[in-house]
Amino acid sequence: MVEEQISSPAAASESLWRSNYAQAQGDAKATQKLLLLDFTGSDWCGWCIRLKREVFDTPEFEKYARENLVLLEVDFPRAKELEPTQKAQNELLAQELGIQGFPTVVVMNGDGKVIGTLGYTPGGPAAFISALEKLRRG
Repeated sequence: MVEEQISSPAAASESLWRSNYAQAQGDAKATQKLLLLDFTGSDWCGWCIRLKREVFDTPEFEKYARENLVLLEVDFPRAKELEPTQKAQNELLAQELGIQGFPTVVVMNGDGKVIGTLGYTPGGPAAFISALEKLRRG
C-alpha cells in the first residue's frame, strides 16, 4: 500500500517541490541545477492554478525538472495558514525579488543569481520548458 502511494504521479510530483529556500539553494548549487521559485497563490490565483495544472503537474515537466531543476514553491494562500517561519520566508523572498504579481516564476543559478523570470506561458509543458531552456543557455 505504501509503495502504491509513493509511486503515484501525485506523490512523485509533490516530492519534487521544496518549501525551504536555504535547502533548495544548497541543493541547486550541489547538483549544479537551476533553482526555480514559483511565487503562487495556490488556492486563489486562477493563473497560478492553471500553470500548476497545465505545466507543473505534467509528466513531461516532472521529467525535465528531475534532470535540470530544484523546485521551490513560494506560496501566498488565502484559505490556509502557513507556519509563521514559512510565511516570513516567503514574504522576505517576495520583497527581495520585487515580486509584483502571481504567478511569477524566478529562475536562479546555484549561486542565487537571478537569470530570468517567467509567468504563465500558454502552450503547456513544451512551451514552458522551451522558455526555461533559453534562460539556461543564457
